[in-house]
Parts: sequence; structure tokens; C-alpha cells
Amino acid sequence: MADSTGPVTPAGASAPDAPAGPLSGFTIAVTAERRREELSALFERRGAKVLVAPAITIVPLGDDQALHAATEACVGLAPDIVVATTGIGFRGWLEAAEGWGMGDTLRAALNRARLIARGAKPCGAIRAADLREDWSAVTESSEEILARLLEQGIAGRRIAVQLHGGPQAEFTGALRAAGAAVVEIPVYRWTLPGDLAPVRRLVALLSAGQIDAVTFTSAPAVQALLEIAGDSAEEVLDRFRGGTMAACVGPVTAASLVERDVPVVTPPRSRLGALVKVVTDELPRRAARLGVAGTVLEIRGHAVLIDGRVQALPPAAMAILGTLATRPGAVVSKDRLAAALPRGTDGHAVDVAIARLRTALGPGGHIETIIKRGYRLRVDEPAA
Repeated sequence: MADSTGPVTPAGASAPDAPAGPLSGFTIAVTAERRREELSALFERRGAKVLVAPAITIVPLGDDQALHAATEACVGLAPDIVVATTGIGFRGWLEAAEGWGMGDTLRAALNRARLIARGAKPCGAIRAADLREDWSAVTESSEEILARLLEQGIAGRRIAVQLHGGPQAEFTGALRAAGAAVVEIPVYRWTLPGDLAPVRRLVALLSAGQIDAVTFTSAPAVQALLEIAGDSAEEVLDRFRGGTMAACVGPVTAASLVERDVPVVTPPRSRLGALVKVVTDELPRRAARLGVAGTVLEIRGHAVLIDGRVQALPPAAMAILGTLATRPGAVVSKDRLAAALPRGTDGHAVDVAIARLRTALGPGGHIETIIKRGYRLRVDEPAA
């Protein structure tokens, strides 16, 4: 089960005794509400610690007047083209219509139209309803759909667009500008979660540098995280710019971060499995890897790998090791090490953290004391 309380590390440490998974030593936050357990399990299976902090919640509009009115407008419009953007939304639309006694009428209208799917999930929902898609966007993006429709020419065409969580003004505006009559179908909307505590905890841990990656599966989740962060939003963005990975399921989700000059990792296809794979491939590449005292140390978020085996460290020891690793082989003063501690304390705290770190690393003499100057890692040759 996912860890909803954030990173937990031992006060002390013994010799490493566990082989590393590809994500061992990393802490990853999941901001999704839907399929969060599946996504968390995929990361945990690879060794990561997971912080679950749903940034948004989905509110279905099955009984909503806006959806009812839009459905009537769609049927009355007799659309030439219907764009299905999400599987859950398309299914919810049909289920709502059934509840109003409009199921057969809506299906008949959809059956006469060209159905365009924004990827595999809406395509599957279309087929599950015994309908057939005319075409599915390979990139799973609205941009690809828009380009195709504009290329074909849509002046005078009647188009229904099933929205995915909020207005899509740019997409629908471009269709109207090209001469199409457009009706928007608001099947569900996003709101902030009822319990903001998990997201606020995520913001605090991000600010403290204790999160290695944050995953986003929708654009509204990005906006919600920054909204809940409030005055800390810019600090959160700086963390993303300075080391914490922002991993987005696709370009639409990533767009608002890219606009803010945040480097974003996205998979080649907008799938949860592909998102997990790109995080699993990329995070270990970012870890510092050094040959120290005849061993290979790989320094990750809350643990060190010693010759490929996991050794969890308390936050203070982890901060000391990370600071020493930024200057491999060089002497680092006690003052600089103290400043790196989570609570920025004094030289005695540095000595305590160094003692715990030496215990965790084992008897190999990885850390040397340089009298009256500080400490340094006893670096061999740089690890390959």
C-alpha cells in the first residue's frame, strides 16, 4: 500500500542487506486521483517510496443540467463529427443519457456521425458501446485531431466535442474559426480535493528537497498543486527547475509547466505504464555515482546504494553525504555541512550525523576527518 505520510527513514542504520530495485532510494509523489493505487503500486514494485497526494477530484455531471442541455443540443445539431477525448467521459455521457431516457436517441446521433477518438482509451469506450471510430489520434493529443480536421476542411460542419475536465477554448475556438458549428459536452469537471492536507504535505516536502519526482496525469492537477501551494508556488517551481523531476503523462499535461520554464519528462505515449517506465529510466541517471574507498556509492534521494545494495539513511546523514558528494575528494568545512542539515544546526550535530553515516557505510573508511578543516570522501577513481 502507498505511503501517505511521506518519506520515513531510520534514526540509525546497519550494513546494507537488500539488493536495489531500479527506484530504490527514491521518493515519488502521485498527484492523480483516478488509478492512483495502480500507479503507486507500479512505483513501489520498483522499490520507490510513494507519497499519495491527489491534487484534484473528479465530479461526474450525470445529473447536471449543463450536460443534459448539451446532450439535447448535440442530438438537435445532428453532428457530422463527434470528438471523444476520454474513455471515462464518453462512457459517463452514454450512462447519463440512459438515465434520462435519451440513450437510444444519443446513440443514433453518434452512429450517424464520424467518431474521432483522442487515443486508445476513448477508442475502447466507443467500441464498448457497439459504435465504431472513424479515426484515432496516435499521439493522443487534441493538437493532432485539430490538425487533421483543419486539413480536411470543416467549414459548415457540425461538431460535438466531449470535454475532459474543463473548457477547451483553444481547441473549440479553432474549430469555430474554421467555420464549424460546435457544441461542447461537459461530462465531468475537476475540483480541488475535499482534504487538502496530503497536497500541503507534498508542498512542504518539496520545499524541503525530500521529493525526487512528482507525477502528473492531467493538466488540472498541475494547476491545482500550484494553487494549493499558494505563496510557496514559486518555491515549488524552483524545485522542479533545480532537481525534482516533474513527470507528465503527455504534452497537454506538461504544457503549463513548460510555459513556466520547468524541464519536464514525458513518455513517448500517454500511458501510465509508459510514464512509470520513463521515470524508472530517468531517475537513476540523475543519481551521483562515485568510487569511494573501494566501493561504488550511488547517492539517491533518501538512501545510498553501496555496490548495488540499498542502505537507507536518516535525513541528516543523507544531507551530509549529498553535500560531500558535490565536491568529491575535497575537504568540506563543518560550517558548510551544518548549513546543509535539515534544521541547519551546529558542528556537534555534524559530528553526530557523520558518526551515523560512517556506521551506515560500513568499516571501509569512506569518510576522512581532516583536523580543524572538516571532512571529505575518500574518493578512488570516478565510477564508470
